[in-house]
Amino acid sequence: MYDIIGDVHGYAHRLEALLKKLGYYKQQGVWRHSERILISVGDLIDRGPEQRETVNIIRNMQEAGHALAIMGNHEYNAVGWVMQDQQGNYLRPHTDRNRSQHEAFLQACEGHKGWYESTIAWFKSLPVYLDLPELRVVHACWHTPSKHILDQHTDPSGALLENAWSLSGNKQHPLFGALEVLSKGWEVDLPAGYSFVDQDGHERFKIRTKWWREDARSYRALAIGVDNIKDLPNTDMDVSKLPGYDNKKPLFLGHYWMRGTPHLQSRHIACVDWTVVEPNGLMAAYRFDGEQQLCDSKFVAV
Repeated sequence: MYDIIGDVHGYAHRLEALLKKLGYYKQQGVWRHSERILISVGDLIDRGPEQRETVNIIRNMQEAGHALAIMGNHEYNAVGWVMQDQQGNYLRPHTDRNRSQHEAFLQACEGHKGWYESTIAWFKSLPVYLDLPELRVVHACWHTPSKHILDQHTDPSGALLENAWSLSGNKQHPLFGALEVLSKGWEVDLPAGYSFVDQDGHERFKIRTKWWREDARSYRALAIGVDNIKDLPNTDMDVSKLPGYDNKKPLFLGHYWMRGTPHLQSRHIACVDWTVVEPNGLMAAYRFDGEQQLCDSKFVAV
């Protein structure tokens, strides 16, 4: 069956430690398992010290048939850093803020032009989500209306068509919003007068939500990624606007910088991003064997 791994963000040595713990072995330069397939939820790059090594591990596995991978928001941003729209503007504007987030990857690619160009082409070939017979995988949020918009602009493998990239950078086009939801999550505006500072020191006026929860209503209970929850109002939001989930198949996510001991978000949803970038963070995976109700004991982490 499948082992679904979380965001790696350039920490190849942690990825390899997890692969070993999962029983994978390296043969002819490719990590493999005799009975299982790896699935990456995206965000292989940025932040960590082993950018190219991380990409090489997952790409080699995928091209040898031992892994599947989807595009996270950091892979999308890497493509957007070099691609321009019809007006000649980069899809990912070259601001100081965007450059600082992407700097580790850009530095790792210096002097490796061929590798860089090949990697960007590989990122462009990745699907935004997987809907397999047994399970689903998306980087941040499973939202059927956004998925339907995306499907109008993808090839049979689920990768964005070449002419869709320019559209994806246009904030007025439905594809932009669809990709924002699928790869960054469901965001909600905070009431006037409220904001918080994220882990990169940027002030934000929207919160990412635990959109899968059915037992919470307040901004504080539904917010994710806010260190000081008291910065938020302790009042109810309009939860009817959250997308929820149909629970038809197990769903695996990354993206959310979870902390503590890996655990499920619901019986049908597991986030496998447990913040490897932090000193106490974990490189995590869920070992999936076809069960339709997930359980905490199937997490593996290093």
